[in-house]
Amino acid sequence: MTEVPEHLRKRAEEARAKAAAAKGEEDAAAGAPAESAVGGDDAASKIPAHLLERSKAAKAKADGGAVATQSPPAAAPATAGAAPLPTGPGGHTQRLLTVVKSGSIQDVKAMPQDKVHVWPHLLVIEFAAALFITAFTTIFSIFVNAPLLELANFNETPNPSKAPWYFLGLQELLTMFHPMVAGVTIPGIGIFLLILAPYIDKNPSNKPEDRKFAVSLMTIHLMFWAVLVMIGSFFRGPGFNFVFPWEAGLFFEL
Repeated sequence: MTEVPEHLRKRAEEARAKAAAAKGEEDAAAGAPAESAVGGDDAASKIPAHLLERSKAAKAKADGGAVATQSPPAAAPATAGAAPLPTGPGGHTQRLLTVVKSGSIQDVKAMPQDKVHVWPHLLVIEFAAALFITAFTTIFSIFVNAPLLELANFNETPNPSKAPWYFLGLQELLTMFHPMVAGVTIPGIGIFLLILAPYIDKNPSNKPEDRKFAVSLMTIHLMFWAVLVMIGSFFRGPGFNFVFPWEAGLFFEL
């Protein structure tokens, strides 16, 4: 429960005592206007006549009797030097009895945060990863020479003639299907399925355990292409025929 300040409590008790005294005087005088006994303080704390009338009517209604509403009597003339009755907006004379603390009407419970700012959390990690990759590439290039061969001789075609590793999957498909199927139809279907994936799987979650369809689709796509690349790299020999690397050797260069 909200604690009432001490000075407001005392002021409310004084106002109630003065209101009770004023009501007793009015009842004794049978409706005659009561004069202020202590000057400006009693005049300022006197209950307005329309509020007294409304209180009497409510009490009579509760007792079962019908009380005719009387016109409010004229207010007693203010004595010389008496302070005017303080009123609020619209002529209301209610007083503030307590101050409600903000903690009782506001939700101050801390909500968990599952997001962080891009800077510095994300960019620091990406910058550190870029520095690591740059350092690794520089150190690796010092100890391992680049796989550069002599100039191409069009009179001597190497056997087997393989595409770069990132095209070996497509070259492997060309050994199994017609060029129209291997070069256009199958890659086109794969790309079309990847385009439709966001419209098929509309799950808003960004957790991997909740995105089983998307994870499965991307895993199948990567595994399919990775298997084709590995077959073209290590299991294809002269004439691009299928061989076992542990028997015929390794026909692959970086």
